[in-house]
This record gives sequence, structure tokens and C-alpha cells, in this order.
Amino acid sequence: MTLPEQPPTFRPPAAPDQPWYWRLEDASGAEVTLAGEAAEEYGDKTFPSQGDAESWVGEIWAELAEHGVAQVTLFDVDREVYGPMSLSA
Repeated sequence: MTLPEQPPTFRPPAAPDQPWYWRLEDASGAEVTLAGEAAEEYGDKTFPSQGDAESWVGEIWAELAEHGVAQVTLFDVDREVYGPMSLSA
């Protein structure tokens, strides 16, 4: 027996539904690629709104800094919204 496709409310949002993301950068502005557990926990995060993206980075900025991220830049799909924003205390 085949079940019907799940309605949209039960599917995880697709990339266009979550267009906001942070580019993680070192002090020179080069993109930082996280490895291992850090990549799983902090890498390739997307968000449905600017507020969600800002809340996330506000909660984990110190952990990002511990993994070599010096600054972040916020994007909405391919449009740079603002940044770089330093993660220094």
C-alpha cells in the first residue's frame, strides 16, 4: 500500500523557503569551511527569516569564533544584506 504524499505543512522547507544564511569568514574575509562535528552542527544553516538567522548567530557566535570564524555576512538568497559583522567579544 502506498501512502499519499505528505501535505506541505509536514515537509521540511525547501531551500527557497529558507533563503537566509550566514557566510562564515576569517579575519581577511575569506570563507571559512568548518570540518567534522562543527560542520554538522554549524555548517550550511539556512533560515526562513532574517530574525531567525540573527537569533541563531546571536546564540552561537562564541562557538563559531572558537572554530576560527572571525566574522559573518548575512545573505538573503544571493543578496548581501549586511556584514561583515565581527564575532569578537
